[in-house]
Amino acid sequence: MSFSRPLWLEGRECRLDLSRPRIMGILNVTPDSFSDGGCFVDVERAVARARQMENDGADLIDIGGESTRPGADVVSVQQEIDRVLPVIERLRREMALPLSIDTTKSAVAAEALRAGANFVNDISGLHFDPDMTGVVAQYRAGVFLMHTRGTPREMQANLDYQDLLSEVCAYLQRGIDLAQAAGVSRQALAVDPGIGFAKSAQANLALLAHLDRFHQLGCPILLGTSRKSFIGQILDRPDPRQRVAGTLATVALGVASGVQIFRVHDVGEARDAALVAWAIREERLN
Repeated sequence: MSFSRPLWLEGRECRLDLSRPRIMGILNVTPDSFSDGGCFVDVERAVARARQMENDGADLIDIGGESTRPGADVVSVQQEIDRVLPVIERLRREMALPLSIDTTKSAVAAEALRAGANFVNDISGLHFDPDMTGVVAQYRAGVFLMHTRGTPREMQANLDYQDLLSEVCAYLQRGIDLAQAAGVSRQALAVDPGIGFAKSAQANLALLAHLDRFHQLGCPILLGTSRKSFIGQILDRPDPRQRVAGTLATVALGVASGVQIFRVHDVGEARDAALVAWAIREERLN
């Protein structure tokens, strides 16, 4: 099946080329993220991890200062800024890769963009903070719009959908409309179906089986399945670090379905899987 794919994604002072699959490396500067919490809370370790991901082939780095795992506690604006800002400032001075700030708070996004971030990765799809659209528009940033229901603390309490795919698409379309109403360029928007966010394992499988539905939104698709619990359920792998091979299966499936950006912990492995799947899909070696 052939899909119409946007050729690029605009960010603040950058353009992400989407002529091949792109890999977003996850950099959690949090003590409580589900897979790597506490590993990179120190600025030097965080910077070293970003450099490693760059060497492994990352196309952009997503920096988060608040865990969004199911049940996670809310972090204050100042605490989140204190976690992410020193890392963003260092990375902006020392590397040319595009940077994304993973936040739902407009004040955090504004500080991160001022410090050199190019994109905002908002798990609420612009639904939590009414000022976020204005910040994105003001700084001419790119934005990743994700589907969820409620905050991470409460999102797994409501997993029932009348029509999963239609409801997720409608939510993302509302985010697109909010962004465009604030003056954000259509070329600066990407969508994410929100695997693992207010979804049962069965719902995650349904979304992955029908990723092509999200092309109707007319934006690049970001897929974030890395090491997530539904993979652990399928493979009986309670340790997230043992879910890499399962993650790579979803990356290959995503490429076949026209997904263009993949948010992952294991950058080198995901890049290899994506490029092989891309070569098969396109029937060309490079």
